[in-house]
Amino acid sequence: MCRYSASIVCFPVTSCLNVLYRKRAAAKHLIERYFRQLTEGCGNGACTNEFCASCLGFQPMDNNAAAVRALELYKINAKLCDPHPSKKGISAAFPDNHSAKDTHAALMGDHERKMTDKDDLLPPREDFREVHYLTEDKVYEILSICEGKRDYSPLIRVIGRIFSSADGLVQSFRKDQGQHKPHTKEQRKAHQGKDEDKDEDEKERSTAMDQESEESEASASSRGAAAAESRLGPVEVSVDVEAVRRVYARLLSNETIEAAFLNALVYLTPHVELDLTYLDVYDTNPDYLNIFVIVMENSNLHSPEYLEMAMPLFCKCMSKLPLPALAKLTRLWSQYSIEQIRRMMETFQQLITFTVISNEYDSEHLVNDDDCVVAAAKCLKLVFYANVLGGDLDTDHNEDEEEEPASESSELTLQELLGEERRNKKGPRIDPLEKELGIRTLDCRQPLIPFEEFVNEPLNDVLEMDKDFTFFKVDSESKFSFQTCPFILNACTKSLGLYYDNRISMYSERRITALYSLVQGQQLNPYLRLKVRRDHIIDDALVRLEMIAMENPADLRKQLFVEFEGEQGVDEGGVSKEFFQLVLEEMFNPDIGMFTYDESTKLFWFNPSSLENEAQFTLIGIVLGLAIYNNCILDVHFPMVVYRKLMGKKGTYLDLADSHPVLYQSLKELLEYEGNVEEDMMITFQISQTDLFGDPITYDLKEHGDKIPVTMENRKEFVSLYAEYILNKSVERQFKAFRRGFQMVTNESPLKCLFRPEEVELLICGSRNLDFYALEETTEYDGGYHKDCRIIKDFWETVHSFSDEDKRLFLQFTTGTDRAPVGGLGKLKMIIAKNGPDTDRLPTSHTCFNALLLPEYDTKEKLKERLLKAITYAKGFGML
Repeated sequence: MCRYSASIVCFPVTSCLNVLYRKRAAAKHLIERYFRQLTEGCGNGACTNEFCASCLGFQPMDNNAAAVRALELYKINAKLCDPHPSKKGISAAFPDNHSAKDTHAALMGDHERKMTDKDDLLPPREDFREVHYLTEDKVYEILSICEGKRDYSPLIRVIGRIFSSADGLVQSFRKDQGQHKPHTKEQRKAHQGKDEDKDEDEKERSTAMDQESEESEASASSRGAAAAESRLGPVEVSVDVEAVRRVYARLLSNETIEAAFLNALVYLTPHVELDLTYLDVYDTNPDYLNIFVIVMENSNLHSPEYLEMAMPLFCKCMSKLPLPALAKLTRLWSQYSIEQIRRMMETFQQLITFTVISNEYDSEHLVNDDDCVVAAAKCLKLVFYANVLGGDLDTDHNEDEEEEPASESSELTLQELLGEERRNKKGPRIDPLEKELGIRTLDCRQPLIPFEEFVNEPLNDVLEMDKDFTFFKVDSESKFSFQTCPFILNACTKSLGLYYDNRISMYSERRITALYSLVQGQQLNPYLRLKVRRDHIIDDALVRLEMIAMENPADLRKQLFVEFEGEQGVDEGGVSKEFFQLVLEEMFNPDIGMFTYDESTKLFWFNPSSLENEAQFTLIGIVLGLAIYNNCILDVHFPMVVYRKLMGKKGTYLDLADSHPVLYQSLKELLEYEGNVEEDMMITFQISQTDLFGDPITYDLKEHGDKIPVTMENRKEFVSLYAEYILNKSVERQFKAFRRGFQMVTNESPLKCLFRPEEVELLICGSRNLDFYALEETTEYDGGYHKDCRIIKDFWETVHSFSDEDKRLFLQFTTGTDRAPVGGLGKLKMIIAKNGPDTDRLPTSHTCFNALLLPEYDTKEKLKERLLKAITYAKGFGML
């Protein structure tokens, strides 16, 4: 395949292009003013502009949302505030007092004035055609000549020629070119002083910003980049990244030169895409990666011009890099400072947001088919894993996986014959990039940038999760699923994907059962039915579930139906909720001794001295798995380390902070003690605890631990072994049984590959943050009621006046749980239906359907009295 010569690409400086550059500059200028107005405000405490952060009642927004809003305000020519004297630095954000229209006119007029007879004043131009690649010194040499003649067109042509050529860019800014680099701040300042267009105020501000940036980057590097480099070793690339950054910093301050980078990138990307699609360019020349390293150092990639014209194509090129190249790029970025990683993250996030809000999607036109959004999500994945690699990693402490016994039969099973074989029988799929890097998201205790900042809410709003789930499970080779980039999805969206997976598994098990009954003459039992007595709920549940787990664990993945003996309630979800609640109340009862309870943290932990057999702990694990599988929320109170262990990580010293805070504080003080540890503390490697009956028991952390003193040199080992014993060894028997029960239900679901431990806790326990105003907004009405009825207005005034405890009782009465689902109460669809005229009867509920049956009481006082009595004394189920 022939390569196009870069020499045919030229960038003539004509009046048409200059007009285009000026228009883009004006648009960028206005959008930046709107952005600053939304994020910083105008500084006027009495501002009345609803689009200004200084206005009373303005709702703060993050940078991503502000960027989107700024673009919208620019399109409608919204009001811009005048600068207020109290706002420091306002001259930079608001250089004049004109409206948006005035600014447009002023900028366009300025352009026309500068166009007059310019070419007649200049001497013959130099083309620098002998320059085939750039070095830092060469750029500064050409820049000096251009500054002397006040004509930047030669530099623009060189940038256009080199930055639009893959070969030219690969050879540019290389470490082995022996270029002289102005390392010192004085040299850089001396060179920058040649720019006569900058006034003294701007120089002072730039110097101050440089100092602040250097200090900030140094601090960030000490926490992130240095940690990543010490762990991975320096990632070798032939491009001099620091030189590229200095060149960009110098040139991007000139708007005319800046436009040359944009146009060059537009010309460059089609050729790079062809190279990566049809030629193994990276395999033959690993330095091809330099193109992406250099381009991503451009700090203006997030600007509207780039987002609209260049970045969609560039992201598509980057996503076509082979896996080793993607991994190398990720490792390189992981050694960048937090600010640099955040800049790249925001660039890809803004491209996704810009594209999503600029298009309309529906079930026929899916966001999954938008090449720009898909490519940007794939590029964002590199930044996400760079963020993980650069954070606080723990790759060593992993729970031992229990291997399933291999089947020796070579006969096809009925599931395989029917096409129902389980695709994920050996656990969730592993992301190829994750495997190449040798890390998991779970390994990261503290990322450089919080995981939440990688979630893109506009994308979540338009994603058709049922279609995306189909692509994830069935058509992953030909269709892109955003579940392969779970970091970009919020917990609510991911829980919907898990819901579809669980429902399909239920239908699959139901189908298999029906076919088995036909083929083998077995009794049809398509559901997981539990019939229990309230007074013997643990015994009944344990016997039934243990029998199922032994005979056919797959039955646990059938849809659950619970029946209380002697009660008429039909389980459409509400009876199951009550069952889960009663089981947990019984098993977490301190008198039983399965768990210990910490009064200070209000959390439970496994009792290492428990006399209960493993089956009881397995039952608890099954119950937690069934709750996730059947979309129920449980009132359980475990520390986060339990969910980390369920996902495959062992507990460490840091996990003691929430599980055993008093012990954590003591060990922390030991590590920080500056005196003589051995003489002052007099601790050995033997520890003591009390058992279930209050008797002391001792344990040697090392062999003959009672004879090994803790010293300044071995105290870290002591702390590590102490935490290992408390969180892992002492409860190994109990926790393994617990995890075994949990995995019986969830092992074939995508739970591990989609959710982080804190999100698993949210799935199981729901949120304790109850926003009843959000619930009021989403509640529906039936039987003649509507939101403007007197009784409905009285009802919500009454509910809002309840105490927090009464609100939880109301939620328990109506929905079967006192927790909000993932996404908050706004995601809960409650129905209030009319249940006759005024009466002395109490309100009733269908917890299966989150429905409240409310009589039309005559007075607000009677409504409150009847409702409080109903929610306080509610227990049991009947047929209405």
